[in-house]
Amino acid sequence: NYGVPDRKKMDKFGLPAMFESYKIHASGLIVQDYAHHYSHWKAASSLGDWLKEEGIPGLCDIDTRMLTKKIREKGAMVGRIEVDENAPAPDFTQIGNPNINR
Repeated sequence: NYGVPDRKKMDKFGLPAMFESYKIHASGLIVQDYAHHYSHWKAASSLGDWLKEEGIPGLCDIDTRMLTKKIREKGAMVGRIEVDENAPAPDFTQIGNPNINR
């Protein structure tokens, strides 16, 4: 984990100086290993802190090679990162609904 640079720093055009966007576009993040201590000299916070601020769930200690193999063998699959154990089950009958990932 290199860490995340200062998100408030802007360039001369008023755009984020260290980022290509104002937000995270991924719905979730799955990694095999997560380093809790960031080390890059430009880092202002950790990746985990940034994900929390943006409300993006993340999982670590996942065998991502196995996950990639399953996706290659089976194709894209509908899935869900469960954060709240008491959350209602998703309605997978509406797979065409563009809002199913939220």
